[in-house]
Amino acid sequence: MKRPPQATRVALVTGGNRGIGFEVCRQLASQGLRILLGARDAALGRKAAAQLGVEFVKLDVADPDSVAAAAKRVGPVDVLVNNAGVYPSGKVLDEDSSPWRECFDVNFFGALWTCRAFVPGMLERGYGRVVNVSSGYGAISEGLEGPAPYSVSKAALNALTIKLASEVGDDVKVNAACPGWVRTRMGGPGANSSVEQGADTIVWLGTLPADGPSGGFFRHRKRIPW
Repeated sequence: MKRPPQATRVALVTGGNRGIGFEVCRQLASQGLRILLGARDAALGRKAAAQLGVEFVKLDVADPDSVAAAAKRVGPVDVLVNNAGVYPSGKVLDEDSSPWRECFDVNFFGALWTCRAFVPGMLERGYGRVVNVSSGYGAISEGLEGPAPYSVSKAALNALTIKLASEVGDDVKVNAACPGWVRTRMGGPGANSSVEQGADTIVWLGTLPADGPSGGFFRHRKRIPW
């Protein structure tokens, strides 16, 4: 069933308890969307949601059962921001495979599970926006710089973005965003962009008009090569 035009759009932001995710929640809320702040740590998630005056949803994107349970609790979602991510170090030939499993469980499979949970409803209602928060480190065009597990998992997320966009119609826009180097716990204090700047392209993609792009990779609201 299609959502009535006058109904408030609902946005789910994974990893919303801090950093870019927290700022995305704030900016989307300021535009009048109902915000579901997803976090795997209930205490941190509730604290962050209370600060913003939005709703908390316990959600561990690496666990498909957790995603399915959350989807059942929250109901329809119009805007899905796959922001949850991890950044462990590692190289291709390292014996320790745990950083690779962690990166793919969160950065890639986390987005796959949430898309499977929420995009079918978007298609039924005739409206949806999916934003996969990626990185320039996942761009083959930029040399896949950064730790190997992180870069490869983000490249896989980019590929997922392309494939999903090709499977859905024009009513659902699916894009990837590179926030840039942002002053967060992950980016560090020396980064050249604020969290407000890092969140901007994500929020823009999450609120695209009907004639907006789909299947692209964007930084500073401009398309960049994969």
